[in-house]
Amino acid sequence: MDAQKKNVVVLAGCQAITQVKMSMLIAIAGLSGYALATDKTWATLPVTIYVIGSALATLPSGTYMKRHGRRSGFALGATFGIAGGVVCAAALWLESFLVLCIGTAVLGVFVAFGRAYRFAAADSAPQAFKAKAISLVLAGGIVGGILGPNLANWTKDMMPGLAFGASFLAISVLSALTLLALMPLRIPPLTAAEQAEPGRPIGEIMRQPTFIVAVTASAVGYGIMNLLMVATPIAMHHHDYPFSNTAFVLEWHLIGMFAPSFFTGHLITRFGALKVMTVGAVLNLVCIGIALSGETVWHFWASLCILGIGWNFLFTSGSALLTETYRPSEREKTQSMHDFVTFATMAVTSLVSGAMLSHEGWGWHAINYGSLPFVCAVLIAIAWLSAMRRGGVSGTASG
Repeated sequence: MDAQKKNVVVLAGCQAITQVKMSMLIAIAGLSGYALATDKTWATLPVTIYVIGSALATLPSGTYMKRHGRRSGFALGATFGIAGGVVCAAALWLESFLVLCIGTAVLGVFVAFGRAYRFAAADSAPQAFKAKAISLVLAGGIVGGILGPNLANWTKDMMPGLAFGASFLAISVLSALTLLALMPLRIPPLTAAEQAEPGRPIGEIMRQPTFIVAVTASAVGYGIMNLLMVATPIAMHHHDYPFSNTAFVLEWHLIGMFAPSFFTGHLITRFGALKVMTVGAVLNLVCIGIALSGETVWHFWASLCILGIGWNFLFTSGSALLTETYRPSEREKTQSMHDFVTFATMAVTSLVSGAMLSHEGWGWHAINYGSLPFVCAVLIAIAWLSAMRRGGVSGTASG
């Protein structure tokens, strides 16, 4: 196996472990917050803090990895994952909402490093393989879709009198496994010249139409997915569905998110990122339509499955499109800015999700209706860049 394919396998394994932890966190953080918060409006604040922690750590994590290498950065992130799980478990024992928020913030730092797995694979791949490398690494997340919600369900009562305490400790154990999984990783470092070259200012990079569309697709895709996914456990709780039903819905949502990754890269290579983005946005509209048509378990299941597929198409194609916008010396800061905008959007949607669910007269339907303008914004952005390219303008500084 050549080094490029070996890196993809290693990074897909790390993505799998990471997604198990993230899916567990999504399944249990909102419910843990709901149990500890005095004002239930703030039930999803721990998830919001987790996303804010990710956003704030994204740019520093990129700087660290440019100086010290990808593997060192991923290992540092895993240590934050170990610490964060322990702090969250301690919060439940102390019955402290504040400590729970601190713990999820620490877990967010881990995620900021782990989000770069897909870009690390693309950086060491030839141009023709970049989209497939990103897609295959994301495919590792299907393990999280299958194991994460079930592991949360299996461990939630493992510590008597401390619901989800063992689940958070399992996140720490999985973070330790990530350190072992990283050992075979070999990412070529930047050359001395690339290290020394400052590259273009980030503002100039961000003004490229291709960057704008890539970030819009990723941020809106992730924002809407997060808005609905975070709201789902609480919405189902309001309907008195047992946690096993919630775990089932989230499991299939996560399978929908990552199973398409086995062929999304091929679709992008064959049809182009913009066409795959368009399909992703349309699938988001279908998801919203199903969610608004009823609130049975099967409505939640179908809408969340389709939401996951739509996210996959938007986020994978957005990430692939981004690789057209930077030079080697600019990759970490460009990738970090892309993820910073995405995480900032997620932070807003996490907080809004809990507030809208708890507001009398709003709830699940309002969340879905509120998503519609943002999906339309993605379709408008895609049409804009497509028109530019038909006119012979690539949308990047080099074109």
